[in-house]
Amino acid sequence: MAKKDDDVATVTSSEKSEKTEKREKMHQKLKSKMKKLKKSKSATDKDLACQCEPCKKQALEMAAGGQPQGATAGQPDQNFDYMFKLLIIGNSSVGKTSFLFRYCDDSFTSAFVSTVGIDFKVKTVFRGDKRVKLQIWDTAGQERYRTITTAYYRGAMGFILMYDITNEESFNSVQDWCTQIKTYSWENAQVVLVGNKCDMDAERVVSMERGRQLADQLGLEFFETSAKENINVKAVFEKLVEIICDKMAESLDKDPQQQPKGQKLEANATQKPAQQQCNC
Repeated sequence: MAKKDDDVATVTSSEKSEKTEKREKMHQKLKSKMKKLKKSKSATDKDLACQCEPCKKQALEMAAGGQPQGATAGQPDQNFDYMFKLLIIGNSSVGKTSFLFRYCDDSFTSAFVSTVGIDFKVKTVFRGDKRVKLQIWDTAGQERYRTITTAYYRGAMGFILMYDITNEESFNSVQDWCTQIKTYSWENAQVVLVGNKCDMDAERVVSMERGRQLADQLGLEFFETSAKENINVKAVFEKLVEIICDKMAESLDKDPQQQPKGQKLEANATQKPAQQQCNC
């Protein structure tokens, strides 16, 4: 009897191994395909996403602000009081990915690799006696990825809207990005305007004063930062978490029965509210 059980266990393990190997081969083919399509303007959303069932399910969960498939209770990153979904948005090559890596990993590389679709990292911080888990999404800036990235706006409580101080076009696009936030995000989403690459002052084309004036016009907090020199990177996230927490506190003061939005992000978080408002 014991031998039969061992045989069944061996077969089951072998089947799982074959499935895992098959899925890994599929992912390797996808990575190769994405490299070829990266410079192609004809790339579609379907071309840039894995079509296996586990990946489809995980993408849907993560777009709703949920946990990646496979995360289980008891893991260290599950111990938190609040979870905030944050997005870094802006034109391509303004430094969004470097900004994210500097904050989460304290690392920087000068090599430029354009983000394909969307990626994210998780970092846990403390606000008073509360443990706050930040789910920070790095979005592709190219127009052809817009239909993918805007799907992730839903459920986001905060946005870092970034431009490059050495690129006038990225600064002029700030208004358009604000419109995207108003259209696709939750009401009262908090936004911080960031002028990145302030270490490249010799190549500056957008003055700090112009950035501050635009932020005042849009009603946003404003910072100039450098991911390379680690200038104001942490301060941006701390300020965004602060204003989100303050907004939550205001809402609770007005309605003590209201559940804080940042406490847990449920699967139904993809539903779009009737009216969209943000600080843009």
